[in-house]
Amino acid sequence: MKHLTLRRMLPFAILLLGLVMFFALGLNRQLSLQTLSRNEAEIRAWVADNHLLATLTFVAIHTMVVAFSLPVSVVMAAASGSLFGVGQGALMSIVGTTVGSIALFFAARTAFYDLFRARAGAAIGRLEEGFRRDSFSYLVFLRVVPGFPSWVTTIVSALLGVKPAIFIAATVVGIIPGCFVFAGIGADFGLLFRDGETPDLGAIFQVRTLLPLLGLGVLALLPALYRRWRRRS
Repeated sequence: MKHLTLRRMLPFAILLLGLVMFFALGLNRQLSLQTLSRNEAEIRAWVADNHLLATLTFVAIHTMVVAFSLPVSVVMAAASGSLFGVGQGALMSIVGTTVGSIALFFAARTAFYDLFRARAGAAIGRLEEGFRRDSFSYLVFLRVVPGFPSWVTTIVSALLGVKPAIFIAATVVGIIPGCFVFAGIGADFGLLFRDGETPDLGAIFQVRTLLPLLGLGVLALLPALYRRWRRRS
């Protein structure tokens, strides 16, 4: 039984180790807009000369960023637009974010789902039932609206028993608007880089950016709110 438990914990332990190593090796200073700004010409030249390899490398790095819950996913999404253009960059972010989220979802579900249910008791059953009933709407909302950490949403979904198919579908639908918005903001970084400036990601959290995403999030919640109103009526 002990060996079985350790084996179930292994995937999540690997992802946690990746997070620790990210900071221990100082990689947080490398995956930054400052690094992109300093090396923008060289990176663009390499991307132009090795487009397929650059695309696959970027998607792989973005996938690991999301799976390891590294705090640079927004930087990666913006960099995708800067290096590959809005359309391709957004699609690359969608693929990387989706695959990374799936990896984290199954790692957390394998490691903690049974333990969580055993420790939480009956009280969690009602929360689990309510969340799972409208899980698609809730997940799309949490994915669309900036401010909810992606890794928290993923782990909570795993612990509350969201079906994998619903989790994957809601993740894809929910991240599409944000990926295009972030890639669009990143596409304008080139001018700032050439002027020797470092972009400010605070633009992502301006009202003009947040309001459309919040509106989409509210629309995603409407089916769940309607079903709840019908049940109470």
